[in-house]
Amino acid sequence: MDLIKIYLEEDLGEEGDITTNSIFTNEEGEAIIIAKEDCVLAGIEDAKEVFSRLGAEMQILHQDGEKIKAGTIVARIRGKLRAILAGERLALNMLSRMSGIATETRTLVDMCRRVNPDVKICATRKTTPGFRKYEKKAVIIGGGEPHRFGLFDAVLIKDNHIKAAGSVEEAIRRVKERIKDKFVEVEVENLEQALISAREDVDAILIDNQSPQVARDIATRVREENPDIIIEVSGGITRDNILLYAPFADRISLGYITHSVKSKDFSLEIL
Repeated sequence: MDLIKIYLEEDLGEEGDITTNSIFTNEEGEAIIIAKEDCVLAGIEDAKEVFSRLGAEMQILHQDGEKIKAGTIVARIRGKLRAILAGERLALNMLSRMSGIATETRTLVDMCRRVNPDVKICATRKTTPGFRKYEKKAVIIGGGEPHRFGLFDAVLIKDNHIKAAGSVEEAIRRVKERIKDKFVEVEVENLEQALISAREDVDAILIDNQSPQVARDIATRVREENPDIIIEVSGGITRDNILLYAPFADRISLGYITHSVKSKDFSLEIL
């Protein structure tokens, strides 16, 4: 799916940028993109692709993943003014959103790796419809893990699956009968479910919505039962409490880094 084509069609419709097109014809121009806040840059290659689709050339001055300061010029664009102005908002929206996600992810990764060098900070499917590809990419740029992209690439047995199947054992049994080549994880709400899942030899358990102490106790007991199982924690975890989970978790998944993180501010200025 050509998402950038879809985004441009959303912005330009059939008539194009009627404001810009009524003012300019074939005039050439030059512009710069400036970061207005300190951030981890993300989306610069995607911004370049936006302008390329419209016939403008963008020179990248700083790469995705770099920590940059407010006031930094991250790119220069040359081409028809019509092309530059038509692509301005889409390119800035992508940079702003992706850099906000990458910045928060990097902050969490740096915090947690100081107490557990092996812990992974993961995204979830709590993403913006139509923009998941780029939000997951921003998490990776920030040093995190994308987790599963959709419902098709890994098994995650959740509370509603367990309730509808009748038990965690039955849900796992049905999955193992039908699926042989996918990662299997079970979301657990208590020690009993966790131990059952460990004995059923799933790949991972997700300890959901538990206090740090309860989650630690469950993780300890599960590892006694199955030392190879991956322990993931999620639910109500923020920058303020994440260090209470990081020492014992293999993975920490956080919905807020994609669904409610603050975008970073960028601007485009014609020279």
